[in-house]
Amino acid sequence: MFKRILILSPHTDDGELGCGGSIARFVEEGKEVFYVALSSCEKSVPEEYPGDILRIEVKRATGMLGIKESNLLLYEYEVREFPKLRQEILDTLIELREELQPDTVFTPSSYDTHQDHKATREETLRAFKECTIMGYEQPWNNITFDTTAFVLLEERHLRKKIEALNCYESQKGRAYLDDAFIKSLARTRGVQINADYAEVFEVIRWIIR
Repeated sequence: MFKRILILSPHTDDGELGCGGSIARFVEEGKEVFYVALSSCEKSVPEEYPGDILRIEVKRATGMLGIKESNLLLYEYEVREFPKLRQEILDTLIELREELQPDTVFTPSSYDTHQDHKATREETLRAFKECTIMGYEQPWNNITFDTTAFVLLEERHLRKKIEALNCYESQKGRAYLDDAFIKSLARTRGVQINADYAEVFEVIRWIIR
């Protein structure tokens, strides 16, 4: 487990927000980490930026975390339309399963209320039946959360996460990208397990081989 890891991000930046510190730790430990963004959200890009800015920013952000450029895969599913595109998304995820053969998949949690995130999580369950699946936390979309798995972080991992998120210049007005918020959430999750910092995950499926 945790040798070939797939981060499924419905939109660019979701993966970094949900598990950026863990990604930094996994890469540091020599794990093979793949990052898939299903949408670059061109309809949501502020007018003053070019339409493809999020594609540029996600490349910078994942590079900051240490993910190899060849392990970053970007798709163009339309933002807020995932529920209508389920079959196409499922077909893409099945292709990714066969190509990448991950043992562990990180995806939005069961408690995420965003329509694109919900569709991604549900199709993840269908496509990756033989993988351990972990749901990452995004509090602004969650009414509640199942804190059943923790990844301990050192300050350097958290610093990498913050640096990666700072690559999203086009999204800088969003409160959940605030450095202090990111650090305080990691601190809160760390305190829960008597550590300095952590990220927390929902165990959706746990396979022990």
